[in-house]
Amino acid sequence: MRINYSFEGNHSTIDVGLARVVIGRPKPGLAVDVDLSPDKTVSRPHAVLYGEAGQIFIEDLDSTLGTQVNGHEIKGDGPRLIRPGDVVRIGSTTLQLEFDEKQLIYQDAASTPQRGDITQTLDAQALPFAGEGPRGEAEDLARRMALLYDLPLQLASEDRIDALLQIIVERVLPVIVRASTMTLLVRDRRSGQLLLKAHLPSGHPTISLRLAQQAMERREGFVWVRADNSDITAVIGDKEIQSAMYAPLLWKGEALGVLCAANHDRRLFSDDDLRLLVAVAQQAAMAVVQRSVEDELRVSANLMARLLVNFSPKVRDRLMHQARTGRPQLGGQRSEVTILMSDIRGFTQLIAGRDTDEIVDMLNAYFSAMVEAVFRFGGTVDKFIGDAMLVVFGSPEADPRQHENAVRAALAIQAVVADLSRSRQLEGRLTCEIGIGLHCGEVLHGFIGSMERMEFTVIGDVVNWASRYCSAAAGGEILISPQLHQWVWRMVRTEPVRIHTKHEGELLALRLKESLAAS
Repeated sequence: MRINYSFEGNHSTIDVGLARVVIGRPKPGLAVDVDLSPDKTVSRPHAVLYGEAGQIFIEDLDSTLGTQVNGHEIKGDGPRLIRPGDVVRIGSTTLQLEFDEKQLIYQDAASTPQRGDITQTLDAQALPFAGEGPRGEAEDLARRMALLYDLPLQLASEDRIDALLQIIVERVLPVIVRASTMTLLVRDRRSGQLLLKAHLPSGHPTISLRLAQQAMERREGFVWVRADNSDITAVIGDKEIQSAMYAPLLWKGEALGVLCAANHDRRLFSDDDLRLLVAVAQQAAMAVVQRSVEDELRVSANLMARLLVNFSPKVRDRLMHQARTGRPQLGGQRSEVTILMSDIRGFTQLIAGRDTDEIVDMLNAYFSAMVEAVFRFGGTVDKFIGDAMLVVFGSPEADPRQHENAVRAALAIQAVVADLSRSRQLEGRLTCEIGIGLHCGEVLHGFIGSMERMEFTVIGDVVNWASRYCSAAAGGEILISPQLHQWVWRMVRTEPVRIHTKHEGELLALRLKESLAAS
């Protein structure tokens, strides 16, 4: 296509073979295809020419003084069909176009998009805005930049991802004046399906899933113009989409979703419109990722807290800190610990004929009180085995006073059990008595298993010996081993007893009578 133009008696000719020809005056950061300088009445840019299926259209880009075709003002009317010989008036410059109506404006028709294809593309990076139209260099640019400055502040104040994405759509749609509708889709990470997260106006969203997928696959934003024979159908109200922009939500090369703006009156979207949509899509992607990470951290923290429920609050906090810094690591260590084993006396006979709810209520009440006493003295609940409870002192955190703390915990357990039994008995509820055995020695202890299933445990004969002392303890009794007694003899009053075991025969144990003043 040849463009003949004249200004103040000076005539020039230019041959163009582009799919889209921008006419006007250039400015820093914005080039034009047909430079009408030095006509100061021409805007930066002023109008655009494009070809579709053997026809050429011109559209005013909200210029200051408007654009005339054969003496008729077209500013604000959208695209206007151009015939060979038509006179176009841009500012004080007159243009006439020479072209063959049987050919497209495109230089290579065989390899150039046809009507309804993509007419503009933009790599999915936030690019600087040039500004356009009567507001171009001031008001319009200010509105767009204000949006990009203010949007992150608004997003930071909203925790819910759906509400956050709706804010994006509500803030951006009024700024892109050529858009009649806007839709935002986010890809579900598990199914890969595009989920509708936000759209305006209300009602059925206006978007082509085919073009949305294309934007995500290409990793770039683009402008699409409808063709007469296009099989892509979407409507705004009762009108079909005529033009649309698509921008992928990209994060580290991954397409998380797509943002789409569309209209039904064939007003062409500008380069700045596309730049803005791409920039906002980038912010939307960052918002989606940030909220997803926060949700995952929240779930992980809650899960970790539940997994660490058997540890005292102080130990739990230390383990949470270690987890955040890359620990605790799988593996065990050998060291001295103190084991406390408790068991309900006559449990089988006690629950015979009882309702399940009554039994569960009793176990929950007693175990809750007992665990609280254990945590008070820094113990770790290794596990519950039916009606029994295995507690470790001195692991996973070393405790130089583990022996004394284990004895104090045992005395506290018997005290809270006695109080609880008295109150439950007055209420006519099921009660029980607890026998406790304690022993100390070297064990293998730590986090055993895999990174996917990690459990704290203790392994060694010390656990078995503690179980023997527990089995021999009557209801309300605490039996300790001689090995433990040598550590705590100054703080307790005891009496020696002989207990009988199935495999080890007769063993010496010490029955706790009372606690003495701390030494």
